[in-house]
Amino acid sequence: MNGMAERCQAYATVAEAIRFIRRHCGEQPKLEAVAAHVGLSPFHLQRVFSTWAGISPKRFLQALTRDHAKTLLRQSHDVLSAAHAAGLSGPGRLHDLMVACDAVTPGEVRALGDGLEITYGFGPTPFGRVFMASTPRGVCHLQFTDGDIAASAALREDWPQARLVRDDTALAESIARLFSGSARQQPLHLLLRGTNFQIKVWEALLAIPAGQVASYQTVAGMVGRPRAQRAVGAALAHNRIALLIPCHRVIRESGEIGQYRWGNERKDALLAFESAANV
Repeated sequence: MNGMAERCQAYATVAEAIRFIRRHCGEQPKLEAVAAHVGLSPFHLQRVFSTWAGISPKRFLQALTRDHAKTLLRQSHDVLSAAHAAGLSGPGRLHDLMVACDAVTPGEVRALGDGLEITYGFGPTPFGRVFMASTPRGVCHLQFTDGDIAASAALREDWPQARLVRDDTALAESIARLFSGSARQQPLHLLLRGTNFQIKVWEALLAIPAGQVASYQTVAGMVGRPRAQRAVGAALAHNRIALLIPCHRVIRESGEIGQYRWGNERKDALLAFESAANV
């Protein structure tokens, strides 16, 4: 088993540990209690976490607390305000050299993908299995999935007239590179399909660096609609490109993580992993 596949397999244990910790957060469960719940010894749970995150369970669990989330919100406020003042191109926008966005035109929406070939595939990541789809103009889908049929159906729903070609091998390198943590030398192109407001929200999310978070209210202000928190939440729910459009970095003002279309445990894991990596 290669390293990425091993980390993908380890994620199932991490997700179950997160569920347990969230249910018992008031008790601040110790490693022994978490290990017993997932059916491992403390030693083996420590090893699973080291394999998955490269950090200790204790530091990882600290990053899951509401107090930690509130601290991140306070720290992020000034960074995002500066980025917003600079037109979302300030030093906080770490994705500028890595992600280039292109929007689907109204004509392309009406054509329903007619004449378009989309290559798609599945692969392991540290946060579970993903489904990725790419067009000549860029990546149009990237989502975490537990079922191949459901993921393919979502792509077909967006592009009913397109020619879909499954090729896991062709996309394996791209998937591995996205989750390896190594810098990309060339921008990764994304093809975004949504309303003008949704696309503005998704582009605003690029200002949130890894390891930091923003509130729904902050993002609403960044797109010039300070009272549109619910509309921002709806835009996040329609995001088709996980991780690269980092909707997982938007949380509630209270420090609660809010909903995530690919599972709240996965959102917790992404945030804790990114936060701990910055310590």
